[in-house]
Amino acid sequence: MSTDLYPLGLRLTGKAVLVVGGGAVAARRASALVQAGARVTVVAPVAGPDLRALLHTGALTWRERAYETDDLDGAWLAHTATGVTDVDARVAADADAARIWCVNAAEHRSSAAWVPAVSRRGDVTVAVSAGGDPRRAMALRDAVADGLDAGSLPLRHHRRPSGPGTVHLIGGGPGDPGLITVLGRRLLAEADVVIADRLGPRGLLGELDADVLVIDVGKLPGHHPVPQDEINALLVEHALAGRRVARLKGGDPYVLGRGGEEAAFCRSHGVPVEVVPGVTSAISVPAAAGIPVTHRGVANGFTVVTGHEQIATLPGGSDHTVLLLMGVSALAGSARVLATGNRGDGCPVAIIEDGYGPNQRVTIGTLATIAARAAERGVRSPAVVVVGDVVRLSPHFAPARRRGSSEPVPTVSVPPASALPVARPTVSALALRKAHS
Repeated sequence: MSTDLYPLGLRLTGKAVLVVGGGAVAARRASALVQAGARVTVVAPVAGPDLRALLHTGALTWRERAYETDDLDGAWLAHTATGVTDVDARVAADADAARIWCVNAAEHRSSAAWVPAVSRRGDVTVAVSAGGDPRRAMALRDAVADGLDAGSLPLRHHRRPSGPGTVHLIGGGPGDPGLITVLGRRLLAEADVVIADRLGPRGLLGELDADVLVIDVGKLPGHHPVPQDEINALLVEHALAGRRVARLKGGDPYVLGRGGEEAAFCRSHGVPVEVVPGVTSAISVPAAAGIPVTHRGVANGFTVVTGHEQIATLPGGSDHTVLLLMGVSALAGSARVLATGNRGDGCPVAIIEDGYGPNQRVTIGTLATIAARAAERGVRSPAVVVVGDVVRLSPHFAPARRRGSSEPVPTVSVPPASALPVARPTVSALALRKAHS
């Protein structure tokens, strides 16, 4: 490809665009054009399954016949992808004569226009052209997109918005940097200000640009150096100054994380808020110890509460899992209340400290013994308390190694069960017949 390429972005909202062809390539082009706001007309005697699915949405017009020169009338842009060289060449020639830019999918090197390999991340669009080699262009595009997702490329805005900035409430997961969502990590890299909790993936803070303002509002049990109303005020103050604010929280912002209060406060002051869900610690931390919160034949439901709440009204029975967040300090009282229901003193309990962290530790007991066991071992927050029969599954599902480490996960002793049901995989008779045929 010569160097006389002139890269250009087109605003196609409301503009007429012609797509010739009914196959998968034409369907992809038509779909992308519809997303760009164009008024798309497709000309093809037959529509393939991808195009038919798009037609069912009513987003475009289909002329169910072969291409005619008049189909170009009124079009601003044309795409031809019939797979028939002579037809594609005719469409391209007609478009050139009518001074309409045409993308000819069959002739990348001689086409008057072409579509680059595109990836979008928020308001960033990456478009790569690689000398007419689409595979090479896609590989380069994917490499750049991976860098954007990982936050390793400079994503921060250098122009302040004319109005208020935006607050992103980012769920950071249980603390392992690898367990934050792709979107959460990218928005963190774009932020001008990061207001961070103690339990989020704090290892990512060291990757931020040196001029990013990081405000630590981490809370310890019984010690809240920055009260919640001050955190709310900080979010609004920096956003109204036009900054992009990332509120980095542990777990999920809306699972016992006061994210709803922060979102409501920001919106009441005219600050746009986007909530980025995270992997809640209530479910992920037990998984780090090999404990599923539900399991067929063992538990079919769970409840997440804090250890400071009244828990007498929770569903009874050890087949309903109870997950206590922030429950270490009130553990003795919580265990007594839970034991009075259908669970009984022998209901198994697990406490997972520092889930997915370097100091992960699991303490096992029953409702009758767990408070004493925790005191004996010096159990401390952050920790998740799991109450129910699912605790017995830990030896079966516990990972052999900690995530990102060669260190083994310590084995745990679980109270025995006389007949604990464990679902086993089944193979249908049809699958067996196919395997032996």
